[in-house]
Amino acid sequence: MIYLKLINRLINIKSIRCIRFTFGSLLVLLFLGLSSCQHEDRSEIASLPQSDSDNGGLLLPGDFEALVVVEEVPRARHLVVNENGDIYVKLRNNNAINRGGGTAALRDTDGDGKANIVAYFGDYEDEGGLACCITIHKGYLYYSSMRDVFRQKLTPGQLIPESELELIVSDTHEHGVRHWHNTKPMAFDNQGNMYVAFGSPSDACQDIDKFGPVGIPGGEGLDPCPELEKHAGIWRFDEDIQGQTQEDGYKFATGIRSVLGLTWNAEDDSLYAVVHGIDNFHTMFPDRYTSWEGAVLPAEKLIRISEGNNFGWPYGYYDQIQKKMVLQPGYGGDGKIVGRASEFDEPLMGFPGHWAPQDLLFYKGDQFPERYNEGVFIAFHGSTDRSPYPQAGYNVAFVPFEDGNPTGQWEVFADGFAQVDTVVNTSDAMYRPMGLAEGPDGSLYVSDSRQGRIWRIMYKGDKDSFGESYLAQMEERKTQPYLRTPKQIEDNLQLGNNLQGGILYDSYCTSCHQSDGMGDGSRYPPLVGSHWETSDNHERFIRAILGGLQGEVVVNGETYDDLMPAFNNVLDDLAVSSILTYIKTRLNEGTLVVNQSEVSKVRDSTKNEN
Repeated sequence: MIYLKLINRLINIKSIRCIRFTFGSLLVLLFLGLSSCQHEDRSEIASLPQSDSDNGGLLLPGDFEALVVVEEVPRARHLVVNENGDIYVKLRNNNAINRGGGTAALRDTDGDGKANIVAYFGDYEDEGGLACCITIHKGYLYYSSMRDVFRQKLTPGQLIPESELELIVSDTHEHGVRHWHNTKPMAFDNQGNMYVAFGSPSDACQDIDKFGPVGIPGGEGLDPCPELEKHAGIWRFDEDIQGQTQEDGYKFATGIRSVLGLTWNAEDDSLYAVVHGIDNFHTMFPDRYTSWEGAVLPAEKLIRISEGNNFGWPYGYYDQIQKKMVLQPGYGGDGKIVGRASEFDEPLMGFPGHWAPQDLLFYKGDQFPERYNEGVFIAFHGSTDRSPYPQAGYNVAFVPFEDGNPTGQWEVFADGFAQVDTVVNTSDAMYRPMGLAEGPDGSLYVSDSRQGRIWRIMYKGDKDSFGESYLAQMEERKTQPYLRTPKQIEDNLQLGNNLQGGILYDSYCTSCHQSDGMGDGSRYPPLVGSHWETSDNHERFIRAILGGLQGEVVVNGETYDDLMPAFNNVLDDLAVSSILTYIKTRLNEGTLVVNQSEVSKVRDSTKNEN
């Protein structure tokens, strides 16, 4: 009992929802007999901890090394490192692991670089499931849910903040948490201002109340887009006033669809962000964009944000291949027309489509070679919607700067997260880099959202000898299928895609077969558990989609008699295979992904029959 009371004092247990110790950490704490959680300042440690023999699975340039700080922080998102080396990690939400806390706190008590104390705290309402962001500013720990920005004062040496939880900004409008774009990253300038992103609740400003956040194939965007009034932009607030709403803020910039990575660069006193582009070009506009164009477009963007900027969403998008803004298809674009897109601000740089940039970091330390002080690190989470081409991204990149601007090139800095050569489905990737943080000694920390692993990347070589040969080694990584621009024919995996299938199913199938695939019980048959869907022979169902059905149909012993329209001239082969993939894997919880070549073969046979 005496030991437990001592531990409670040492770790401030009363504010912790869950905590995990290793036996070694208990011995260290008990032996020291500390009266408070005084923690050795990591910046005073002369030597860096020993790296893992395999660098935690990462591939790094030159004499960079890495170790795994912790194997698992469930549902980890962004992270920040305090001046004493304590690590704070924002989780997807405060119920993500059923431990009653939306933030994790990590401490290394023996100096080996490994976290042997992991505690969870944060008792607040957290709607949605993709909260992301956390930072330390002027002694406060700021973190956000999908709707709100909170802060707590940190006490030096104390792992878990005991201070009152302060609500700084709250998103009170109707669509506050209806879509994942409404995460609330925050950044601070040196004038007492806090900048917060309010993302768009829809993908491309179709009517969200009528068609949902993704929209429907071929649907036009609303013009003018009503979301721009309270969404798709950056708002500026006073960093010290509690209880603010969007109405208390100032609309700083607009036309910015979705931001998770937002930071202030003290080097040039400017706000920077990485921005997600619009999804599903081929699914939504198959007559204007090929499946290859849908996989590589539009660009993910690095932007520098000044007051009054308009970056064009939803009316235009940046094409990194053509290196220019073009008109969005929902407003009459075809991939070539520029139109009013010429009126909008261009990004500093465009990256391959759907790589999902999650965080960015301007390095300020002196541990790394000097070249890394002129540029920005970006964590690419990896795509979900590039099918039928390999999913891509899954790396931490570095963008060099010259004279205050990107050189236009990007480098692979940290690779090996995916741990497979070809990512067919997002779930194939073992790890997905999410957050970036700099430690007090200049180490770079990277979080993974899939397994919850956290790495610490260090440089132990001669900084003056770091040169082009090391960069060339990493440049070769760009030949990997998840990093290169896919070839239109050779890299087409011809597999249906769940994400696209879900969009198309909602558009073309739900009205009859219902969103759960159970049918209406009288006129339209169920798809779940149907012998049509459980069979490995897809031809019968493909024929039904392409040519339609009329007359009596027997499904699971029940007779149904209604008209199913033909979609031969509406859906291409990828669309049909994606719908069938969605029905088989999501609605029927199977594992079989349908190849679009099967659809092509059936389509050709029906042409010959006619």
